[in-house]
Amino acid sequence: MDNALAEQHLRLMQAVATGDRRAFEQLYRLTSPHLFAVALRMLRQHAWAEEVLHDCFITVWSKADAYDPALSSPMTWLTHIVRNRCIDWLRGGQARAASREEEYTDLLQVADGDDRNNWHDEDQAERLRHCLGHLSHDQRQSITLAYYQGMSHSDIADWLKQPVGSVKSWIRRAMEHLRECIGL
Repeated sequence: MDNALAEQHLRLMQAVATGDRRAFEQLYRLTSPHLFAVALRMLRQHAWAEEVLHDCFITVWSKADAYDPALSSPMTWLTHIVRNRCIDWLRGGQARAASREEEYTDLLQVADGDDRNNWHDEDQAERLRHCLGHLSHDQRQSITLAYYQGMSHSDIADWLKQPVGSVKSWIRRAMEHLRECIGL
């Protein structure tokens, strides 16, 4: 992000803190595409991402005066609100009707004809699924959250309610297993 845009975000946040509705609208127009993408990547459901984003902007309107530019940029602060709200959404069970194991297993399924499927060889994809199936539950969850959901180690630790060091170890051991199993 360039400095001019960051400065514009800062001015808008300061105006929103004073109750300026036009500044709030402009802040929404400038930041919502990025923030929606973050929510959608985490929640994987368009309607859920919209709802979370709406809730987040209500929070922004009511808590803008709590924003401290000395601690972070406006975009970092806004993204943090969205990520935390998505995690709360997922933890609260609002987004899950099935068990966690079913959710992670669904992520591993490769849909036929899916343009996002960048496997060059279906045998290789099947080998990866087989190798993932031989990981421990904790390793499989950690790998899935890291590589399919794009979550950081600390986010995964929060999600699983485990120490960050354990999550890092599970991912490292899982990657070693996958390299050996697949033959890379």
